[in-house]
Amino acid sequence: MDTRRIAEVLDEMGTLLEARGEDAFRCRAYHNAAQALKALPPDLSELIASNQLGETPGLGKSMLAKVVELATTGRLESYEQLRQTTPPGLVALLRVPGLGPKKIKVLREELQIEGLADLRQAAESNQVASLKGFGTKTEAKILEGINFIESVGDRILQSTARRQIGPILDWVRAQPATIKAEACGSLRRQKATIGDLDILFASSDPAPVLDGFIHRPEVAAVLAQGPTKASVRLAEGVQCDLRGVSLTQFPFALNYFTGSKEHNIAMRRRAIARGWKLNEYSLDGPEGPLPCDSEAEIYERLGLAYIEPELREDWGEIEAAERGPLPTLVTRSDLIGTFHCHTDWSDGGATLDEMVEATRARGLTYLGIADHSRSAGYAGGLSIERVRKQWAAIDALNTKLGQTFKIFKGTECDILGDGSLDYPDEILAGFDYVVASVHSLFGLSREVMTDRVIAAVKNPYVTMLGHPTGRLLLARDGYAIDLEAVIEACSKSGTMIEINANPHRLDLDDEHCRRAKALGMLLVINPDAHSTGGLDDLDYGIGVARRANLTAADVFNTRSSSEVEAAFARHRPV
Repeated sequence: MDTRRIAEVLDEMGTLLEARGEDAFRCRAYHNAAQALKALPPDLSELIASNQLGETPGLGKSMLAKVVELATTGRLESYEQLRQTTPPGLVALLRVPGLGPKKIKVLREELQIEGLADLRQAAESNQVASLKGFGTKTEAKILEGINFIESVGDRILQSTARRQIGPILDWVRAQPATIKAEACGSLRRQKATIGDLDILFASSDPAPVLDGFIHRPEVAAVLAQGPTKASVRLAEGVQCDLRGVSLTQFPFALNYFTGSKEHNIAMRRRAIARGWKLNEYSLDGPEGPLPCDSEAEIYERLGLAYIEPELREDWGEIEAAERGPLPTLVTRSDLIGTFHCHTDWSDGGATLDEMVEATRARGLTYLGIADHSRSAGYAGGLSIERVRKQWAAIDALNTKLGQTFKIFKGTECDILGDGSLDYPDEILAGFDYVVASVHSLFGLSREVMTDRVIAAVKNPYVTMLGHPTGRLLLARDGYAIDLEAVIEACSKSGTMIEINANPHRLDLDDEHCRRAKALGMLLVINPDAHSTGGLDDLDYGIGVARRANLTAADVFNTRSSSEVEAAFARHRPV
């Protein structure tokens, strides 16, 4: 099991223990251990073999044993027992926004609430409002939260999908009978959230691969199995389908099972207009099959330039591909640096030096630090005195690094309730760049919130607007805001909008990124990294950018360090 998944397991254990009313110190130990692991390499095998893992702060003897067990066997008996003995409905309650472990404990003890159905019934009959510490507003928010959970169903984050499908896809590709294999569906299109997992493989004999698949350790239940397809329910509850086809069928199947449904319909209509038939296994003309060795050949046969998977949503990509080759979409290798990263000066889990080294290890040549501003006391926000000390530390490190790497001094500055910023202008002037973000008062009206954010982006010291809707995927909707008006205001003021690449956010979304591009705006892909591992979230931001049809020219952090410095200087007041 990789480090990120181990951290997730420990974090979940801490949360489950909290919901059950266990000792707070014990619960916190799991959360602290999870946070400590986020700064370690994805593969812990070398640290375990050299006995260095035990030197990690936050990993006591008992917790270390759990981490080693997870890393080496992929399982943890105490975790499995905890999940088995925790009512399934209790896990669902943890998803309700604003409903923490303490409130859940009260609900269980006072109203015998064990799941969402119980909670809805109690809230709709006003029993929740009568409890101490709740009230009518909390009750209303709980009902909103339940409705939100039911609306998103069983979808999972893209990061969760990739973590779960990765070992299975690697295994399928390694099988002797497999010629090639790819993930399909909404995951290949890099949608923000995913329903089911789909894997397609080419083979002349799919049976042994399918048989091995249903016996994988991740599989909790076999839903169906046939000569070319098997469907299973994974241990974490997600359905995963594995489908085998011949090598000649593979390009057609890959295109069809990638989707989207709307794109497939448009493709079939185009084939029909030519007197042909396109399905998941072939393209046939009046005189027989029209073979294609790749997806690109399918599009070529239909008179189209190749359409990347992320664009296949029937949003006009067919018409664009008919006119000629499509622009080259931005890739991870186009990024030269990044911004909006946190360190242990505020709520990050790594030092400034560690973040720099991790950034360099990923082939980037500059890093923008953006620790929290002073109002964010919950996140260790920096006082003005500490800001000046951090500036000095960054200056010293930049001197040491010379021309090989550049650290930009930034802040994630809170947008206060009236649209003003958390630092005075004389302090903002000392940063190389400023990310302005909303972290409080989410319940303002749409009009007031819109005015608040527009006032902030008009401040000449604000370089970027951070996570502009405040959404947390599958956890809470964004706050009410007129995003069109905000984008237009940013366009006029020259303020960039970030694509927050944290897989829990992916904010700005692809739809509004397209709107920003139409206005000629630059967007910036930021990981909002709170650990060295968080830098890898840039990949998810790339997915959003590609779905928005962005090229390297549309993304600010494809610019060189000197170009970035010049752009920051131009944006600042004279």
